[in-house]
Amino acid sequence: MTTRTVTLGLLQHASEEGVSKERVLRNVAEMAREAVSKGAQVIATQELFVGSYFCQREDPARMDLAEAIPEGPTCQFMQALAHELRVEITASLYERRAAGVYHNTSVYIASDGSIAGKYRKMHIPDDPRFSEKFYFTPGDLNWKVVKGRHAHAGLLVCWDQWYPEAARLTALQGAEVLFYPTAIGWWHGETDADKRQQREAWITMHKSHAIANGVFVAAINRIGIESDLQFWGTTFVADPGGEIIAEAPIDEPAVLVVRCDLARIEELRRGWPFLRDRRIDAYQGLTQRFIDS
Repeated sequence: MTTRTVTLGLLQHASEEGVSKERVLRNVAEMAREAVSKGAQVIATQELFVGSYFCQREDPARMDLAEAIPEGPTCQFMQALAHELRVEITASLYERRAAGVYHNTSVYIASDGSIAGKYRKMHIPDDPRFSEKFYFTPGDLNWKVVKGRHAHAGLLVCWDQWYPEAARLTALQGAEVLFYPTAIGWWHGETDADKRQQREAWITMHKSHAIANGVFVAAINRIGIESDLQFWGTTFVADPGGEIIAEAPIDEPAVLVVRCDLARIEELRRGWPFLRDRRIDAYQGLTQRFIDS
């Protein structure tokens, strides 16, 4: 098998409310430079990295945070950073598409600063302190894989991580690494048992996507306390066998630089040929909301 590798640089940090966008961007640029100095070829941000997780309550004024892509200042900053460092970047942004139409969007920026691909979050949650349906229009660009210089990148976002269909359909387009920028944490009123169960379920889902599809999975989460939520960090990479090959702390900033041997995809898929053995003639029910007996 041909030897191919990609080295990821995953950026985990706090983005508390009240900290200026300019300060956050300076911090992210410093972290990206550190990652590149350690060999990173693809940089990945956490979800909505440029500020606090504003979806905890419904406030129309917070829609002013949305920016056009690529004309907005955050996208242009990240494009310039990719060009400066000669590195590919996947960045999670709040996109202003039109008046009243906003998306939770990941862009993939090539090392020359151009945009190589864009994905709009497909699954939008509506839970207490996660009022995302108020802010985000569901994605309409379908599943997205970008053929980067070093690897084929599958772009997904946070709540997508709970859906095996999203991982599968992205993998079927040739993704070698699934990127999940994330903002997930605990409510302060939950018990220790609840917190442990939720974090372990989150990790298990990502590992299952890696195993079932024979791909690498990179989950990038924020840290810190924001209003009623404590974000649990734990940015990590799972290999195609579901092994966690690198993991960041729960409560500390981290620049996680991880070398991924893409030959593992071929190796694991030969031993576990799940894609070969799929019964595509028998899955029609997946297009229904629920199958009534």
